[in-house]
Amino acid sequence: MRWLKPLFSAGETLIDRILCVVGAVVFSQAPEFMQQYLQRLGGHLAEARRQLAQFEELARQAGRTLQELAAQYATNADPTVVGMGRLISETETRVGVLSASEVALRDASVWERPFVFLQQIDWEIAHGTSGVYKPAVPTTLEGLLYSLVGVIVILAVYHGLLSPLARRLCGGSKAKPVAKMA
Repeated sequence: MRWLKPLFSAGETLIDRILCVVGAVVFSQAPEFMQQYLQRLGGHLAEARRQLAQFEELARQAGRTLQELAAQYATNADPTVVGMGRLISETETRVGVLSASEVALRDASVWERPFVFLQQIDWEIAHGTSGVYKPAVPTTLEGLLYSLVGVIVILAVYHGLLSPLARRLCGGSKAKPVAKMA
């Protein structure tokens, strides 16, 4: 396998540069995905709030609070009406969850945002986002920071794991042993 060593050495610099670009491009898409996710989250939240407002208006017309209306529906003999009471409660809960997620994501710092995103993620919304996601060239400080992190991560993986393994497979390491002096 020693014949692979010169080929590996010649291509290592090229591989290193290609991986830097790949790392920067891939990681720079994270802020864009989160931004598009946040837009979809806002749309889901607006729709849930609209539905909740309709339920609140129905409760107001009946001279009840929303919780009283849901409780009244829950005790009805008709399973359809019981389901409506459950829908009212679930809509109210969903508005709270989506609202908390939106606030958490919007208020997170650049460094906190990926962790907050992973803690708050709604997989249904994320799946919908990925289905219509359009890559973009980031022109923000956040995009630049994510690009730099991508370069560092990719180079760390390459030089820490892949490159030493490839050197061993090609027959030796880059460093030459120093001869002992007598």
